[in-house]
Amino acid sequence: MIYEALQILKEQLERYLDDVGLGKIVVLENLALLDSGNDKADNLENKVVISLLNIEEESTLKNIPANKVVNNKAESYNPAVNVNLFFMVSANCDLYSNSLISISKTVEYFQGKKVFTAQNTVYNRSNVSMQELDDFKFIVELYTPGFEVWNHIWGTHGGRQLPSVIYKVQLLQVDRHKKQASTELITEVNGTLTDINS
Repeated sequence: MIYEALQILKEQLERYLDDVGLGKIVVLENLALLDSGNDKADNLENKVVISLLNIEEESTLKNIPANKVVNNKAESYNPAVNVNLFFMVSANCDLYSNSLISISKTVEYFQGKKVFTAQNTVYNRSNVSMQELDDFKFIVELYTPGFEVWNHIWGTHGGRQLPSVIYKVQLLQVDRHKKQASTELITEVNGTLTDINS
């Protein structure tokens, strides 16, 4: 669900930026490639880049039991892993003013749409990864780190700072749906009760 969520956000943002006249300029890529000398760095030129920064487990939902009854059998599963994603949108446009406009329009888009569901979101369902995605809901919120954290983030991405913004995506569920055990249900108790005092 991690790739799927970021791909959906990429498609949605790209459609919006194209509608406001900036073109199809959004890519989902590792921003660290920008100053790496790698051939793929050319793909980031004059683009708005979405990069995953961090995955955080939502610890408040960690101990929810994952058992269910199917055909009069109790099935046991490992609990799903609930995660929050932190992603950065960076504008690497040819002109600094275009980068600022791109970031401004990005903030504008996510201000207008914070909740993404299968019902309110149009996405490329022909993508192989999306074919099993039937129902989803996640919320996108602006995340503002301090200057020291920003310094660390850009230091790990090569040092060159671009106009950018960070968002937190909550709450994604990662679940393999692998059955761990299956047991018969106790449906009745037989026997006779005796008074232990007699």
